Amino acid sequence: MGDSSASYIHLVQHLIEKCLIFRMTKEECMEALSKHANIEPVITSTVWKELEKENKEFFEAYTQSQSKSDQMSEEETSQMIQKMISDSSKDSDD
Repeated sequence: MGDSSASYIHLVQHLIEKCLIFRMTKEECMEALSKHANIEPVITSTVWKELEKENKEFFEAYTQSQSKSDQMSEEETSQMIQKMISDSSKDSDD
């Protein structure tokens, strides 16, 4: 159980990092991972909070730099998440 839990948390962290690359908010990331990767929002939120604790300065700057004009449409988000998931499963096959 410990190994599978750790690898699951690592997967969630990896997907959150992808969300950050695409400038998604915490809420958008939670919604996208729930919808497209079947990850419970509470899990995404918990991992996100831990990342915030470990990388406080990054997240402060990230939050400040976000603006409405940078956010993606739902269709763009959906396509990007599907690509992330397929890329992630390819990585885990190696």
